[in-house]
Amino acid sequence: MRRLPVYLLIDTSGSMFGEPIQSVNVGLQAMMASLRQDPHALESVYLSIITFDKEVNLIFGLTELAQVQLPEITTPQSGPTFLGMALKMVRERVLSEVIESNGSDKGDWMPLLFIMTDGKPSDLLEFKEAVPLIRKMKFGSIVACAAGPKAKEEFLTELTDNVVSLDTTDAYAFQSFFKWVSESVSIGNRSIGAADDVALPPPPPEINLVI
Repeated sequence: MRRLPVYLLIDTSGSMFGEPIQSVNVGLQAMMASLRQDPHALESVYLSIITFDKEVNLIFGLTELAQVQLPEITTPQSGPTFLGMALKMVRERVLSEVIESNGSDKGDWMPLLFIMTDGKPSDLLEFKEAVPLIRKMKFGSIVACAAGPKAKEEFLTELTDNVVSLDTTDAYAFQSFFKWVSESVSIGNRSIGAADDVALPPPPPEINLVI
């Protein structure tokens, strides 16, 4: 069975402390519940979660959906946003985990990457180095979410054309985002073999497309 690798990068810097990270945990649980109701996703989606603050942490590597056990994601009370280092870790993980097609053997589907941040990269040099490396890779889709009024969309638009924003970092906004992620994964799960780019579903009203 060909796998659909899905990578989630979640900002856990100090500004996410309190209600925002609690809302993220609720949203992740809702996303998992939604995906597990999709038989196509259950068959092929493999999920990995990476968090980034002053450190980059692999919460878990690519894991079959049915086997995923979500831990509670926590944040320090203060600290920077090392998005550049997180992107470099994603690249390393994709290169080591995703199976490429060769000859008669079909490898995995092209991976999907979802990034959520409420600020801007603190490690700008690392970020600028990582952007072209990520753009060169064969992702089915890269979606970046600027969460809340302090998120800097201009950095995310360097990385991908699929940038969305949330006006707030409350539970309702995050749940809407993660529900949309689960819909995007389900669509990607069905359409990824037909075209290079996965057509994303239209976002709900709480999510703004950044043009």
